[in-house]
Amino acid sequence: MIRVTRRYRFSASHRLHAAGLGDAENRELYGKCNSPFGHGHNYEMEVSVRGPLEERSGRAVDPALLDGLVRREVLEAFEHRNLNEEIAAFRTTVPTTENLAREAVRRLKQNWSTVFPAGPRLEKVAIAETSRNAFEVSAHEIE
Repeated sequence: MIRVTRRYRFSASHRLHAAGLGDAENRELYGKCNSPFGHGHNYEMEVSVRGPLEERSGRAVDPALLDGLVRREVLEAFEHRNLNEEIAAFRTTVPTTENLAREAVRRLKQNWSTVFPAGPRLEKVAIAETSRNAFEVSAHEIE
């Protein structure tokens, strides 16, 4: 089995604010990330897949097919968006980068089998929001 990881970039804004908490609790929990005006990131996302080497091509995944799926399901949806207001999943869930990675996995899995009916399989998504903060989600943990 071979693991292939492709990197992608997108920019988006968000505000970390839990609806079930008061303003003071949110400020204490999220600090400057709770600003009512939100803030943005230039995210770097890695999508890792695992599969056998395909005999004819010598590859484990067709990068053009993977790029197309990631573009359609994730990049076009999140690029230059206010995650809190423009992405339905984040109207009820705090758009932390952990949750952003989970949502990216969920979106990729929705149409994975139509693009890759015989493999490879999605292994994980990792998203870095800054040079110091990166988050990784295993695909098998998300429905």
